[in-house]
Amino acid sequence: MTQKSTIVALLADAGVVVNGPDPWDMQVHDERLWNRFLAEGTLGMGEAYMDGWWDCADVAEFFNRVITKTVDKNFKPSMNLIWQTVQARLFNMQTITRSRRVAAMHYNETDAYRASLDDRMTGSCGYWPEGVLNVNQAQEAKLDMVCRKIGVKPGQKVWDIGCGWGAFMGFAAEKYGADCVGVTVSPDQAAYGRERYKDMKVEFQVKDYREFAGKVDHVVSMGMFEHVGYKNYRAYFEAARRAISDDGLFMMHTVGSAHTTSTIDPWLEKYIFPGGVIPSMAQIGTAIDGLFATVDVHNIGPHYDKTLMAWSENFAAKWPKNRDAQGERFYRMWQYYLLCCAGGFRSRALQVWQFVLSPKGVPEGYVTQR
Repeated sequence: MTQKSTIVALLADAGVVVNGPDPWDMQVHDERLWNRFLAEGTLGMGEAYMDGWWDCADVAEFFNRVITKTVDKNFKPSMNLIWQTVQARLFNMQTITRSRRVAAMHYNETDAYRASLDDRMTGSCGYWPEGVLNVNQAQEAKLDMVCRKIGVKPGQKVWDIGCGWGAFMGFAAEKYGADCVGVTVSPDQAAYGRERYKDMKVEFQVKDYREFAGKVDHVVSMGMFEHVGYKNYRAYFEAARRAISDDGLFMMHTVGSAHTTSTIDPWLEKYIFPGGVIPSMAQIGTAIDGLFATVDVHNIGPHYDKTLMAWSENFAAKWPKNRDAQGERFYRMWQYYLLCCAGGFRSRALQVWQFVLSPKGVPEGYVTQR
């Protein structure tokens, strides 16, 4: 079989027909795609999409089918993935200095986030219980659940590790009377949050989580642990333990993987999450050993599919329609990011875990919140 026919057959086994009639079928516009994929793997696949070499009416379902059938396992790792793995093992790719790359490459895309996210600019998975109809409601439901999970009371101080644009802090201050402090490596995020929440007890510090020196009643962290890197997992939890009171609670919300790894997909690493790693349950368990007791674990992975699809719809509706070539490439990059991730969560290859951790356990027992 030729290289092309091999790939086409594997896609067909996943229910994807090249140039087929269904919305999840791949429409190929440039035959160079096949060699690019074989040479560069998923990085080449993603860049070919950005360049318009292929399309798909339902990219999320395309990835759901391909990931469910583990089509990529039939090919040798690309050189960029091998080099990425070697780097991750030899070096700490998430030092304090390198952590700034995330801000420079990703979180400074404030306009794209404004177009995509909910009204509060909540940059992590929403919660869609019965009756929730849109992403604004889903994020309010998530933020409220987090406040209930840590049992925050008026006047208590909460540290938000990787606070983003301040959605949680603003909500906790407004609805629960909390006094919040957050750290972010993005000056743009901090500037946005300081202006939006200038009349609330909300403080933004532009620094790495390892540089935080305060003492607090509770700690939360949402969508940040994926940027920590496996060499720093222990340091992350040590920082939380230093800050939190003995009777406080730490709610950590993270994307999770069923297997242990040291890298992420090369396309996501290059364009979206430099230095990112999806943790496994085993890695988290090792990192908290002797620091925290786990009092609750909640898997809300399917809710990220809904959240990402809502972000994609928002972005398509709000992003400028009259785009030059460079603007079109960015639009395709952003949609590819949102939709390939949606497919990953839909396939259940990716999880979202919310851990509630206690320094010394909860003597009276923890009441689960959902």
